[in-house]
Amino acid sequence: MAERRHVWITGIGIVSCLGEGPEAHWQRLMDGRAAADEARFAPYPVHPLPPIEFDKQIPKKGDQRQMEPWQRIGTYAAGLALDSAGLKGNADLLARTDLLVAAGGGERDCAADSAILAGLRGAADREAFLNERLMSDLRPTLFLAQLSNLLAGNISIVHGVTGSSRTFMGEEAAGVDAVRIAAARIAAGQSEIVLVGGAHNGERHDLLLLYAAGSCLLTGAPVPVFERTGNRDGMVLGSLGAFLVLEAADHAQKRGARPLARLTRVASDRTSRRPGDTAAALARLWDEVAPSLAAGHHAVISGATGVEPATSEERDFLARTAVPVRATGTYMGHGVEAQFPMNIAVAALALMHGRLYPATGASEAGMDAALTQVVVTGVGHWRGEGLALVEAA
Repeated sequence: MAERRHVWITGIGIVSCLGEGPEAHWQRLMDGRAAADEARFAPYPVHPLPPIEFDKQIPKKGDQRQMEPWQRIGTYAAGLALDSAGLKGNADLLARTDLLVAAGGGERDCAADSAILAGLRGAADREAFLNERLMSDLRPTLFLAQLSNLLAGNISIVHGVTGSSRTFMGEEAAGVDAVRIAAARIAAGQSEIVLVGGAHNGERHDLLLLYAAGSCLLTGAPVPVFERTGNRDGMVLGSLGAFLVLEAADHAQKRGARPLARLTRVASDRTSRRPGDTAAALARLWDEVAPSLAAGHHAVISGATGVEPATSEERDFLARTAVPVRATGTYMGHGVEAQFPMNIAVAALALMHGRLYPATGASEAGMDAALTQVVVTGVGHWRGEGLALVEAA
């Protein structure tokens, strides 16, 4: 059997409420400054995206107009990752770059939905009224806009990434598996270079309605993720995009690219979420990386959502490992499909700086030792568990 190849992270493209690009994120994390809007979607706080000049990565206005916001966020973040890896404009390399995207569904046209629902109340023939309004009010591309693989299509069109393309659906688990399969393909020699990531628009009334109906959202003022318990549990959604360029080490060396970090292992699981299932899944996944961990020099970047009971089980399990933990949802909110790629990017940032960013509240411990390894966890709000080991280059 051929030896498994090392997987390097050679490009990072991230946008969130903390700003645009790696250094903006690192500065905000070091300063301990979050950005949540408590008024716009009250009683549900949201971490909104700051103003972004989409023209910088999506130059054609026509391309921007036909994209929904989550697609613009993802296409923009993908462009940042390609810039970071030195791939932008290199047609030969882009033609050989494979694309793996974690994506949700399309966005509703809330104005059209509201008008139709209001009109139904007074319609003499509701079925005829509904058919007429659906034919006249919805744009012809609405159905196509619901297709999750449109993000991958837009990235291919705008940035010229024309290798193989795969789109994953399934909320947080989609982000875990997109990264897992991308890394596995490189390690096995099936890919040389991959663009992988996802995007999420948390500023959507329709999405907030769906998660609120499932009792998954935090209400009122935000509190740190691991302090959300009892009647004060739930997610605070965030708008964010995160893409990584993963590359075989020998391929990167040949083109003169330097590693930002190494992605050593990615594993996933899916439990039925009976009491204790989350902790048991994390224990199984942890056992896969534990032999490789250097005592005193590793930490955890957690994708915990704040939804109970999974968050308490993760918090208690991680407390038993006695490893410093940071939950990124406290600062940038929860980005569902994009959360796991984002947290791998944050892990790579911490490793590049050789230290962990400051703790938030009593639920997180400080760390003075040099940082050489980060374990990234991803426990979905409803299903799906994942873990990755990221190491200093």
